[in-house]
Amino acid sequence: MKTRINLYASLLSLAILTGCSSAPVYDNDTTEIDNAAVKTAQVGSADVEIVPVISDLATVFYFDFDKALLNAESRGALLEHAAILKGNSRAVRLEGHADERGTREYNIALGERRAAAAKEFLVLQGVAGDRIEVISFGEERAAAFGSDDEAWRLNRRVELK
Repeated sequence: MKTRINLYASLLSLAILTGCSSAPVYDNDTTEIDNAAVKTAQVGSADVEIVPVISDLATVFYFDFDKALLNAESRGALLEHAAILKGNSRAVRLEGHADERGTREYNIALGERRAAAAKEFLVLQGVAGDRIEVISFGEERAAAFGSDDEAWRLNRRVELK
């Protein structure tokens, strides 16, 4: 029994260590040993597709009170995101938000209209619509707390994630 437990522990350790490689493994060559084909591999970065980091761009887009229209600054940042997204298969989520004014239901709908406006803009730029998820949090996930113009301005937004 003790030998079986040690065997399982060894196999588990080997599986964990094998799955924790810090560099990708790429097929390199196939060699035949004792009538059995064995694949060898090369560890490194050969033929790695480099996906630009989206986090360097603005990922929060602000809106005027009770509006779901993208301003010029937001459209500019979304144009850059669209160019990157067209070049890879990454899916994104657009989270719509509203300030605390208005009913909960109204703010959920407003947040969704804002996120949908950003999605529509990305789709018009050639990004596949099925790669963009739209969700609204309304007033539930405030970026700034307070009942003043600055807090309200920061909460009227769409976040690209």
